[in-house]
Amino acid sequence: MAEDQILYAVALSRLHGVGPQLTRLLVSYCGSPKAVFEVPPGKLEKIPGVGSVLIRRIAEGKSAALRQAEEIVKRAGEEGVELLFYTSSRYPDRLKQIADAPTLLYYRGNGNLNLRRIISIVGTRQITSYGQTVTERIVEELKPYNAMIVSGLAYGVDVVAHRAALQAGLPTIGVMASGPDIIYPSVHRKYAEKMLSQGGLITENSFGTKPDAPRFPARNRIIAGMSDCTIVVEAALKSGTLITADIAHGYDKEVMAVPGNITSPVSEGTNYLIKSLKAVAYTSVQDLVELMNWDQQDDADARARSKAPFDPEEFNADELKVLHVLQQSREEHMDNLSWKSQLSVSALASVLLGLEFKGIIKAKPGKVFALLA
Repeated sequence: MAEDQILYAVALSRLHGVGPQLTRLLVSYCGSPKAVFEVPPGKLEKIPGVGSVLIRRIAEGKSAALRQAEEIVKRAGEEGVELLFYTSSRYPDRLKQIADAPTLLYYRGNGNLNLRRIISIVGTRQITSYGQTVTERIVEELKPYNAMIVSGLAYGVDVVAHRAALQAGLPTIGVMASGPDIIYPSVHRKYAEKMLSQGGLITENSFGTKPDAPRFPARNRIIAGMSDCTIVVEAALKSGTLITADIAHGYDKEVMAVPGNITSPVSEGTNYLIKSLKAVAYTSVQDLVELMNWDQQDDADARARSKAPFDPEEFNADELKVLHVLQQSREEHMDNLSWKSQLSVSALASVLLGLEFKGIIKAKPGKVFALLA
């Protein structure tokens, strides 16, 4: 993203009352973050869901938001923090599909946030020797699959998972509830620093943000959203870990839980998840492989490559973006297509019309478009 666009993208995140969904809606209709600040009020009024209150907030708050954005962009450059707006190719694709995902992330590291296989490992801070052994075993068994390990850098299962990933040579991402300049807990700084060259640290919070309690549930949605599957190792019945599992379940993500000793308080949560069918039991990596169909993915991808459904020579870059989205879901509402393909509504309308003429898609009632091929 161009430097001036990232400035306006950061400024959007600083506007009071403009959350992730509104941000995506505004960018989709206006065409870019900068355009949101420059379009006349009359054009904003025509956007569904945008009323006079929001228009007034943008008008009254844009100067202060831009000043804050300038400071953030400058500091990010000085401290090696990458600002990832949701339209960036570096932004986690899996997270991009989540309605309440943050539109701006602060990232330090060298990891590919869109690796083929990403697994979240979470659990209690009061980890037992059994939990530590199992966590280390899970990570070790993931080595042949080159999976990225995501967790929250907290005490217990989190840090054991990060440490095991570092030892196994796997990339690992720590999702923080603080700003990018605050490592919490500070005792884990040595692991966090190693992760910068073997994965990285990511947060939705700006510089100086302290890890206050309400930020941890929000942090957990990123952990759940940016992975393919969340594995719960040990957890109490009422805990933040079960909140993460519930979030992942609500996102239609796979959830696994390690069966535990029925007399152990930190096994009550995992056993409950399995008993209530909210999670699949994890006893070995083969359970995960079968659940995620990893043993079939490579063959399927090889067949897909040998028989590409869409010839790049027959479609332009924007058409291929739309077709890629529709390949995943078969049909999408126009607004969803816009932000998933990172095309403005006006540009998308032209692309959709062209694809209809080619007989590749069809328009359905309610601005829904379906793939025919």
